[in-house]
Order: sequence, then structure tokens, then C-alpha cells
Amino acid sequence: MKPIAHIHTDFTSKFGVPRQAGLVKELQATIVFEPEYRQAEALRGLDGFSHLWLIWEFSQSVGKPWSPTVRPPRLGGNARMGVFATRSPFRPNPIGLSCVELVRVEEHTPQGPVIVVAGADLMDGTPIYDIKPYVPYADCHPEAVGGFAQTAPERKLQVDIPAHLLCLVPEEKREALVGVLAQDPRPSYQTDSQRVYGFGFAGFEVHFVVTDGVARVVDIRG
Repeated sequence: MKPIAHIHTDFTSKFGVPRQAGLVKELQATIVFEPEYRQAEALRGLDGFSHLWLIWEFSQSVGKPWSPTVRPPRLGGNARMGVFATRSPFRPNPIGLSCVELVRVEEHTPQGPVIVVAGADLMDGTPIYDIKPYVPYADCHPEAVGGFAQTAPERKLQVDIPAHLLCLVPEEKREALVGVLAQDPRPSYQTDSQRVYGFGFAGFEVHFVVTDGVARVVDIRG
């Protein structure tokens, strides 16, 4: 297989990326096709669907060994589960699957037709192997049981971004940044209230600390 496209998101590294698709709906991303697939005909009818399946590559995990058991963040990193009962990137084949919201199809851009989606949980530049429509009558199962991930995680943290720092971020990116911080992007085993964490977001380096359930941004650098 070879990539048909790459996705462009606000995340330059894994830190900060939501742990599942759809958790931060304010995030938008753009799927840009490889030149041989930049054909509007290939997207005909796609705008009739509200959601899409993305099949993609854990490109940062290529060539790394896999393990039959992993420590899911959902369980605090304290319990091991079988890799096939998780969505860990360290798998026999580094394939990811995400359901995202289709925002719009833009047919006439310098890169040919592109797809804008919301709620993606992918790093910038992630290779996309295929795109399929989400079909509610077949893909939606209200009776499904979610094992140790039965319910969606709540936004864990309150977010405090001083006005003089928030104004540095483009207005259309601010709600997404708040949503990312509210999900608590820290590894589950890191709880040091004095530690300053940082991640790349939308061309900025965002630095924050977490104290008493509040993520407080201390610096934003362009």
C-alpha cells in the first residue's frame, strides 16, 4: 500500500494530540491528496455524508517493536491489556483508524480538491491510506459494549489562559487550544504540579502547568 494523502493538523508532535478522534471537535484539519489522486471525480458524492473513516499510518511507530500487552492511558497506565483490546500505536502493523466529521470539500485549491475535517486525532503530516464514508445504518451500534472504555472521558481540567497570551493565538484556533488542554494531554503518570509542559500547536509553542485541576498557560511563543 502507499499513501493517497497526508493530513495537515495543528500538532507537530504526539504530545497534545487527543487520545481519540472526536474528543476535541473544535480542531480542524485538511486532507491533501497526493498528485495522482487529485481528481474531483474521486470525491463525487462525498459531501452527502457527515462523517468519514480515515485509515492511516502511525508513522512515528514504523519499525518499532510491538508488544502483546500495553498500558492504556484510559486505565492510568497501571494495568496491562492485550494490544488488540486497545488502540495503541505499537502494533504488528502500524495502522490507525479514526472517525472524523466532514466539514467541507474544497474542490479548487492550489493542491487540487482537499477535504476539511473536524475532530481528528492525528499529527501533522500523517499519511492517509484510505478514506471511506461513515454509514450510520451499518456503522452505528447503540447497543455496543465498550469494555474498559465504555464512556467518553470528561474534560478533566479547567483552563486558564491569560488574555495577553491568548491574544497571540488566532481567534479561530482558541477554542481548539482550550479543548486540547482541558483533555489533560499529560502522560497519566506525570502529576508534578511544578513541572512545565510544552507542545507545538498551530505554529506556536504552548507551555503550561497543572495545579489543583487547572491547566494554566504560562507562555506562548510563535
